[in-house]
Amino acid sequence: MQYFIGVVPPESELQKLKEFRKQWPANRIDDLVEPHITLKAQGGLSADEGWLENVKAAVADFLAFRVQLAEPRFFGEDVLYLSMDSPEVSELHSVLVEAVGTSPEQIARYFELDQFVAHLTLAKTSHGVSKGELKKMAEAASQELTPYPVFSVDSIWIYRKADDQRGYVKYMDVPLKRIAD
Repeated sequence: MQYFIGVVPPESELQKLKEFRKQWPANRIDDLVEPHITLKAQGGLSADEGWLENVKAAVADFLAFRVQLAEPRFFGEDVLYLSMDSPEVSELHSVLVEAVGTSPEQIARYFELDQFVAHLTLAKTSHGVSKGELKKMAEAASQELTPYPVFSVDSIWIYRKADDQRGYVKYMDVPLKRIAD
């Protein structure tokens, strides 16, 4: 079993992102996972789920917040993503890394803490898209995905993938602390 923790845009934005990604038939990323913002990568999220109660306790007092997606950017030449404006995403990431008790080796392997860059991946060369297609996708994203969405985050999702599964599926929704109206 493998896990990661993420945030998902609301359904209307989720569908818009899925439709955008489908314009590039070679892009197999949707076969693996829906559009999301990773908050905590796999490191330390073991199959025994001993970390789960710590995660629930850590986010129970984390206030719901808003995310503003922004312009497309690249990790090197192989990963295209939407950037974002949300200091809370980075703060929540740090809270989760601490709650899980992620080892220094896992932190380095999964680019966490000081190496963490909040983002929503659109495509990767490792999932079938060429570098040239990534550049075309970035140009198209600048046109088709604007105005970039702003949305509220009031829960996080734990995703799980069994050893015999190809992709990750939503496993558990964990609420954040709601702001009183």
